[in-house]
Amino acid sequence: MNWNNNVLENWDYENISNLEEKMTLAKIIAEKVKEGQVIGFGSGSTSFLAAKEIAKKIKKDGINIKAIPTSLEIKMLCSYLGIPTTSLLENKPDWSFDGADEVDSNNWLLKGRGGAMFKEKMNMVNSKITYILVDESKLVNKLGTNFKIPIECTKENINYIKEQIIKLGGTDIIIRKAVGKDGPIITENDNIILDAKFNDINENLEKNIKKIVGVIESGLFIGYNVEIISTKKNN
Repeated sequence: MNWNNNVLENWDYENISNLEEKMTLAKIIAEKVKEGQVIGFGSGSTSFLAAKEIAKKIKKDGINIKAIPTSLEIKMLCSYLGIPTTSLLENKPDWSFDGADEVDSNNWLLKGRGGAMFKEKMNMVNSKITYILVDESKLVNKLGTNFKIPIECTKENINYIKEQIIKLGGTDIIIRKAVGKDGPIITENDNIILDAKFNDINENLEKNIKKIVGVIESGLFIGYNVEIISTKKNN
């Protein structure tokens, strides 16, 4: 039996920036979907639009796939769209797609403004290739141009973690606050996020942050097997 009034039927992102460009990217990724594939679904507004386009492709072509979602938001959307979901415990993704907050000329990424970087990185390392969908505004000469680095941390060790981040060159370190509720954002892994500014983001910084006891993951994605699909390249 289905719900007569599904709470998700009118659910959508509000005020999506660069909507036309993101719709173009969503349609490009939907065309890559093939019968029987297991696909890692990223988070964020572009991935949200891509999931909707993939649902249309599934219906039009009568194909079957499984999604490995990286956030509750995308898992709920897949459920509503009728896209079966699975997990890394059960299946290995053939490929994944995701967005990014910043991309530099080395294909290094800054992600995590949505707080899902841990699961996004797990999908990425388990996929043969991850397609990163970005509109032109996300392309930068240097990571950290527009955003701080998100660092997912255990609550108990937050003061130690902050001290170690400072030793690595981090400044202006703050706990990310929630919107619509008091207190910090709680991630899907029941952790909190520190946002830290770094003037020097080098090839070792991701590994050095991850070495800090109590750090679960950072929003730096350096040296991963990704292919950037941007509206700049497809104009």
